[in-house]
Amino acid sequence: MTTFTFDAIGTSWQIDIYKTIPDTEKSELFLAIQKRITEFDKTYSRFRDDSLVMNIARESGKFIFPEDSKKIFELYYDLYNLTDGFFTPFVGQILSDAGYDAQYSLKQKRELQNPPLWESVIDFDYPTLVAKEPVLLDFGAGGKGYLVDIVAEVIEKYGIFEYVIDAGGDIVHKGSVPINIGLEHPQNFDQAIGIYNLSNGSLCGSAGNRRVWGNFTHIINPATLESPKNILGVWVFAKNALLADSLATCLFFVSAHKLLKKYDFEYLVMYDDMHIEKSHNFSAEIFHETK
Repeated sequence: MTTFTFDAIGTSWQIDIYKTIPDTEKSELFLAIQKRITEFDKTYSRFRDDSLVMNIARESGKFIFPEDSKKIFELYYDLYNLTDGFFTPFVGQILSDAGYDAQYSLKQKRELQNPPLWESVIDFDYPTLVAKEPVLLDFGAGGKGYLVDIVAEVIEKYGIFEYVIDAGGDIVHKGSVPINIGLEHPQNFDQAIGIYNLSNGSLCGSAGNRRVWGNFTHIINPATLESPKNILGVWVFAKNALLADSLATCLFFVSAHKLLKKYDFEYLVMYDDMHIEKSHNFSAEIFHETK
């Protein structure tokens, strides 16, 4: 077993590779992972002043995105339309104004405003984004998951095909032996509400319990400009972490039935009265006391 543990993009990472690799190759792989994370962060992060996203927040015009942008923009646009705008990259200004800003001030700065319509502010024709006005984009709903997928690609370029990547609860597994993942209780970090059996795919969770200030969490409804209180946590299994991470956010705002018409995934939602709703194929043992 070879393990990497480190912090990046504001969260803790653990990568377990199910074989021992030589020290030279291990160092080379770790540097490649770190480099790729930095490249991604310098494109999509609204928490660093030198990112492409922050350039778009400062001025209108044409901006060239990297190769990886095609996949994330396509999914975001699909989910934006499927959810009637509840899943939107234009939540960035709302989050920043509420206090989830580049300085992590966690203090509301001004009255919140509903986000603009997609077509009114940007056109994206890969690889070119045309910003009709300065706009603060936020890719937090699916970006961390996507980065986990990208790191998995880096690992596989080294001929490694049995591994687990865990970036703050966004998990990708690849290999012949499934692993058990505890589903953290949203109201008690020392307890689990169940155990998920993960095999060759991604499990992502989303909850408002880690970043809470005033009446807000890092999840804000773009229509009501309030953080959802009726859902405590969501878990989604999908073929990749970009999809799982994004759908986990969508389920705070729209029904699973609507999303299942287009996407193949498993899910569990835990509500504020502790009852759960899950897909019949959600591969987990759920503890009875939460039902």
